[in-house]
Amino acid sequence: MRQLILIFGVLFSTLLSAQNVETDYDAIDSLYREDQFYLSFSYNTLQKKPEGFSQTKFSPGFSIGFLRDMPLNKKRTFSIGAGIGYGLSVYNQNLVVSKNNGSYSYEIIGSNVTFSKDKLSLHTIDIPIELRWRNSTPESHKFWRIYSGLKMSYLFYDRYKLVTSGGITKLANITDLNDITAGTYLTVGWNTVNLYAYYGFIPVFKSSAKIEGKAININQINFGLMFYIL
Repeated sequence: MRQLILIFGVLFSTLLSAQNVETDYDAIDSLYREDQFYLSFSYNTLQKKPEGFSQTKFSPGFSIGFLRDMPLNKKRTFSIGAGIGYGLSVYNQNLVVSKNNGSYSYEIIGSNVTFSKDKLSLHTIDIPIELRWRNSTPESHKFWRIYSGLKMSYLFYDRYKLVTSGGITKLANITDLNDITAGTYLTVGWNTVNLYAYYGFIPVFKSSAKIEGKAININQINFGLMFYIL
């Protein structure tokens, strides 16, 4: 019982001491970091398309995550950023994906087929690593920035949906999709709003995915806006 009273006494004294300490919230932090949450919205397009392949509607992209800032110089204008996030890429196109007896087949929708939806959605865990330059100062968080880096993505879920006059086809976790993709990106802008571009150098599909014997080597290119929030 005495030990319990002693513990409470020490905690109470500590709290009183903490309350008496004045915090200067206006003090300049010369060792600041630009740790940031990021949010992006983009238009997704595909390159190296097979003959007859086309995107039929706007294909949106979305990502959200956190980046840890690690300054490299005394002025803290150069740094490395590394983090983790979630990404969603949607592609509206005219590629038909079918599954029979556990294997997939691919073809371009014929001109005689009426369809209202042909959509592939990719959900990924993203790991970005970037080299950062900014002209920030301890006094202001409004600055110009140029961030360039690499992003590795792990595909943890995918969904395909085709709606035609003949019926609806739904597939998930297509094994012909690459589980791991990677690409390079560039972010340029001022303060919160920045222009963003990404180029994927690993194809969306594995080499096993083919149309008439030719591999579907399409890869991603995204353009949009990146928002950084401290």
